Amino acid sequence: MKKIILISLIFLIGCTKVEVVPSPNIMSIDDIFSVKESKVSNGQSIHFKVPSNGVYTLTLINEQTGQVVSREKFNGQSGENVKKIYTNSLPKGYLLLVLEDNNKSQLGKTTIINN
Repeated sequence: MKKIILISLIFLIGCTKVEVVPSPNIMSIDDIFSVKESKVSNGQSIHFKVPSNGVYTLTLINEQTGQVVSREKFNGQSGENVKKIYTNSLPKGYLLLVLEDNNKSQLGKTTIINN
């Protein structure tokens, strides 16, 4: 009888729902360009707004050297856009994230911290 109760107890504990709590180091920001700087992690989604449909460019620049680390052109939709940022291949430290339209006009600029 003790074995049945023990097995039932183990089964009940094993079936409890695990609550996933978001990491406190990674904040969800509505618009990445609305803050001066933010920490990012690999695969994190970044949100930003563009004024109209068209071709836009996101550029990552090493803050210390001024060297372009990454550049991506994309077709943006008017309003909020979401992109994933992959940081594993990026240098650690402070990087500038710049959003430009097709005419090279800067629409947003912020610092991201890659740890």
